[in-house]
Amino acid sequence: MRGIYACLLFVFAVSAQVSAQEIDTVPITVKDFDLKLKKSPLPVLKGIIVFKPVEINPLIVSSKVNYWKTKTAIGINVNQSSFSNNWSGGGVNSLAVEGLVNYKAEYKKENYSYLTEVDLRYGKIRNKGQIQKKTNDRIFWNNTGAFKISKNWNLFTQVTFESQFDNGYSYSSPNGVETPLLISKFMSPGYLTESFGFEYKPNKYFSTQFGTGAAKQTFVLDNKALAAADRAVNPDPANQKTDFYGVPVGDTFKNDLAFQITVNFEKDIFHNVNLKSRYYVFVPYDHVENMKHRLDVTLTTKVNRFMNVTLNGVGIYDKTISEKIQGSQSLAMGVMFVFPR
Repeated sequence: MRGIYACLLFVFAVSAQVSAQEIDTVPITVKDFDLKLKKSPLPVLKGIIVFKPVEINPLIVSSKVNYWKTKTAIGINVNQSSFSNNWSGGGVNSLAVEGLVNYKAEYKKENYSYLTEVDLRYGKIRNKGQIQKKTNDRIFWNNTGAFKISKNWNLFTQVTFESQFDNGYSYSSPNGVETPLLISKFMSPGYLTESFGFEYKPNKYFSTQFGTGAAKQTFVLDNKALAAADRAVNPDPANQKTDFYGVPVGDTFKNDLAFQITVNFEKDIFHNVNLKSRYYVFVPYDHVENMKHRLDVTLTTKVNRFMNVTLNGVGIYDKTISEKIQGSQSLAMGVMFVFPR
């Protein structure tokens, strides 16, 4: 009897559990409940919303592409030293001043480019008891137009002018007295070079120009003054010069046709250290043995915003002027103003 009773209880428990799982919800009557709902935090819009069209005036921007890039540098270098009369180490009071102006403008549009560069330098030094002398004197103006024909090659044409501002002298002391001898003047000599050909320019800082057709005019406009100065130190006609800078005595102009190569390099090789160099070789077609070489190297170190140190060197080999290599070097510290910065 107890076994039957246990079986009925088990069946009833299983049935109740199955019924509970099948029921999802239980309806509850809330008609008589006092329920208070919280107010919704969302705003309630009342009335009619009127949408009106808004007129938007287009903004017209007046823009102009500038294909020019310019740079101007103005520098002044001063070197001064003085000694008391009883200075045991010896020395000479001196004052040296040098100024320079460099202007560079470059135009680039599509395959066309144009570059103009002006480099002006002039400096003098005065030592106590001596004649003042030049330390630097140069007028250089270069104009280059190019048309790109491939990735690294251009067709180019170039016009270059070069001369000096002031008279140039050599100095001798035959009787213990320093005597100047006039050897150059403005446009004596002066050079005008026209060239066209091909330019190899793989990057921004290096280029090589092959001037397959080049003409160079050498001017000695005051040939008489140079000849008179030469006769003053060389009374014997056999020792007198027959030409100045390749221009025969009595003439003021000489033209040469030649092949020309110009290599340019300008890059910041270190932080605040810029190296600029230009190598130029001119090979006359009629006198190949009289080829002319010139190398200009300028190393500029920026000390601060306005001050820098400049090391400049020039090497020239021209048989029409001298059988030996000519060289000059200068080291200066001064202020430099660059526009735009």
